[in-house]
Amino acid sequence: FTGAVNNFGSDYLNTAGFAPIGLPLAWAIKLSHVACAMLLILNRYIRLAAIVTIPVLVAGIIMIHAAEGWFVVGAGRNGAEFNVLLISVLVYLAMINRRGEMVKFN
Repeated sequence: FTGAVNNFGSDYLNTAGFAPIGLPLAWAIKLSHVACAMLLILNRYIRLAAIVTIPVLVAGIIMIHAAEGWFVVGAGRNGAEFNVLLISVLVYLAMINRRGEMVKFN
């Protein structure tokens, strides 16, 4: 609603060397986040959601968050630790999810 996806695509990705596909790439990233979040909420296709999301998060760390440092709380902003936490959780969920079964927590 704020135009952040459009700005990220046209302003950042296009100038980072992804022109002319910066805007479609930004929307693909956003839509993949939404779709994978829905899969995780529905407890379906957990490995697929992890396989799609982890490379996006790693690319985000490399392109954006690493330059800002580690912490996003306090005086820092835009750090990498939340992405590392998400990657860790997705790896864990993908590892315990066998052949598309639902993840069961005891």
